[in-house]
Amino acid sequence: MDKLTVISGTLFMTADVFAIVSLAMPDWIITDVGGDTRLGLMWSCITLYNRPQVCFTPDLQPEWLLALTCIFIGCICITTTVILLASMVVFCLAAVIFPMGFHVDEIGGQPYQLPNSHQVGISYILFVLSLWITVISELFAGKVCLPHF
Repeated sequence: MDKLTVISGTLFMTADVFAIVSLAMPDWIITDVGGDTRLGLMWSCITLYNRPQVCFTPDLQPEWLLALTCIFIGCICITTTVILLASMVVFCLAAVIFPMGFHVDEIGGQPYQLPNSHQVGISYILFVLSLWITVISELFAGKVCLPHF
């Protein structure tokens, strides 16, 4: 697997985990004036003068509700991106593994070597084409996502 693919996938997964953890915690806005108050998008917690902490689901203002929605959509998009990266890697793996099976009795060749009496069919050609299109589309997606200075 390509180093850049591993780095990219790891960074995407890390960003996804950080976003999900940030949503799970009520520490978006904190204050200790009049007790301990922690406001979050999913949870808010209040501790008043050494009393037990009370946590509740907040009634969000439209701005924070929109921010929460954007974060959810962002997490879904990051997860989709990781799945797309994984699909490219798995397609490449299949393209490398398939020719290893050319030794079967029906073919009589060697791994990665078809006998002269055999040739690849349209199905294999279409698969390789889908592999190339997947790689090219991810390159275009990466180019679109790069900052333009």
